Amino acid sequence: MSTARLLADATVAIHILALLYIGLGGFLAWRWPKSIFVHIFFAIWGVAVNVFPIPCPLTALEDYFRSLQGLGPLPGGFNSYYLYGTIFPRSLLPVVAVTALAIVVYSYVGAFSRWRNHDSGAPTHQARQA
Repeated sequence: MSTARLLADATVAIHILALLYIGLGGFLAWRWPKSIFVHIFFAIWGVAVNVFPIPCPLTALEDYFRSLQGLGPLPGGFNSYYLYGTIFPRSLLPVVAVTALAIVVYSYVGAFSRWRNHDSGAPTHQARQA
């Protein structure tokens, strides 16, 4: 396996982890409240590259490693190539988008609720068990 292929594959793995973080990273703020600021950046970036014609640096990096192998850029971009029609049907894209947004909002509401209860001195679930 060539170095360019290995680096392209590693970029795909990192990209998948970034997408999982965009969708689920808000839940980390339930445990580590300050991590919400990192997640907000990632969430805004994730929305921006899908709504506006902003190139995703991870897609650009994978395209670069593909070019070193003599391959062309990902047809349609990362999501179109790896997710749409593979992980879920294109026809469900609106449902997936609304569900993802609902999950992020739920994670933020939970993070805010835990932060508010912690700051108000209200006992947390862990403190009540002790």
